[in-house]
Amino acid sequence: MAEAAKPAAPRPAGRAGRNMELPEHLKAYKGVWVFIEHDRGQVHTVSWELLGAGRVLADKLGVTLHGVILGGPDEPLDSFAKEAYAFGADTCYVMRDPVLKGYRNEPFTKGLTDLVNQYQPEIVLLGATTMGRDLAGSVATTLATGLTADCTELNIDGTTRALAATRPTFGGSLLCTIMTLAYRPQMATVRPRVMPMPRRDASRSGTITEATLGMIETDIVTKLLAFIPDAKRNTVNLAYADVIVSGGKGLKHPDNFKLVWDLARVLGAEVGATRPVVQAGWVEAERQVGQTGKTVRPKLYIAAGISGAIQHRVGMEAADVIVAINTDANAPIFDFAHFGIVGNALQVLPALTEAFRARLTPQIRKVA
Repeated sequence: MAEAAKPAAPRPAGRAGRNMELPEHLKAYKGVWVFIEHDRGQVHTVSWELLGAGRVLADKLGVTLHGVILGGPDEPLDSFAKEAYAFGADTCYVMRDPVLKGYRNEPFTKGLTDLVNQYQPEIVLLGATTMGRDLAGSVATTLATGLTADCTELNIDGTTRALAATRPTFGGSLLCTIMTLAYRPQMATVRPRVMPMPRRDASRSGTITEATLGMIETDIVTKLLAFIPDAKRNTVNLAYADVIVSGGKGLKHPDNFKLVWDLARVLGAEVGATRPVVQAGWVEAERQVGQTGKTVRPKLYIAAGISGAIQHRVGMEAADVIVAINTDANAPIFDFAHFGIVGNALQVLPALTEAFRARLTPQIRKVA
């Protein structure tokens, strides 16, 4: 592993600490980095979403936005860099090495850590995917810096110019904003679909800075033997669905969840659910929406029998249109839904299903 960056001296907590000037040795850290995650020739879309968020942060700080791409020499890394420019990056750091073909924690951790130590970014963003979570934790530990995981919002604090990273806490009952004031880089992971996809501008271009890893295969404990695809993978495409019909425990009985499926089938929609519904075994875990499930950004989200607790809200509040159905007029979901129906979902869902079945045109039916 590369030598860890030397941490700053501890700083006082609280408001007084926020007003303290950044230590001199940390002022050299400049720029916003986004780790470009790719696998088997495809970039994960969360990387483009993070470039959009990173562009906003970089503009507020008046610094450059960099993409970071690690991979094998025969992988299309230059093409990934070109796409990164189109989605907002100014430059890209590219590290090519045979041991970087296929993700393994040890070489990727060394590669990203070495780059950080050499070029000193102030902010590093990664997707909260299986790969991103694994890599972010290792890099943050090696660098002895702070990492805020599963963020729902990123901003720049006006007083300290620090990254203000917001995430759910206390089991999803509260949102907290965390700032790493005494260490650099500031690191955060963000789940897919939390941030909007930025507009692609094919006219943008940038420069590539090549980097070397300096590892050989015998240096690495883990060996990549073969890739075996998951036969069940992508059977539920909840995160990228345009229309989602979700049900909660307000439906009272697992047999009543069929009403959610019926409406979803007519709309060509995906089916979602709350955590209690999944824990009760009404539907599979892949359909859970919320802090511990999927984050979604559909054009239409219909929530039936869902109270709207923050654990669920953080996973779906970015939907273009939210329609809530609940018997409780004071349910939290009505505070942020665009349209609300105060009524029994067991009666409203069948009525909606029949209305859409009668009125839906073939063009709309293709929405999913």
